[in-house]
Amino acid sequence: MTDTSATRLVQSHPTPADSTPPPQAPVAETAPLAAGPVGRSPLRRTRTSATWIGVIVFTAVLVLLLIFILQNTQSVQISYFGATGHVSLAVAMLLAAVAGVLLTAIAGSLRIWQLRRRLRGVTRR
Repeated sequence: MTDTSATRLVQSHPTPADSTPPPQAPVAETAPLAAGPVGRSPLRRTRTSATWIGVIVFTAVLVLLLIFILQNTQSVQISYFGATGHVSLAVAMLLAAVAGVLLTAIAGSLRIWQLRRRLRGVTRR
């Protein structure tokens, strides 16, 4: 009977070699719904979705612009560097807006070109 009590004593106080945690059941991995790293949402924004949103916004702006042109058809006299002419008010305003966009695009492009040139000079050193 002493033998069994010694066995119980050993079983109740495990040694460090016996203190390994019990094995756990393997966790089943689920395949992601979309290609890419695990943890990224399959409904995240992509270039295609950004392009689609851009097309929708552009179409809405175009429809609003068309309504503006159709409602402002009265003729106005335009003078520019000695050239004069009659155009509809909407066309004159549209031309002024396009000229403003072009000036902004030119200024922005020059700034981007300047920054890229400066960056190229820094990376060469």
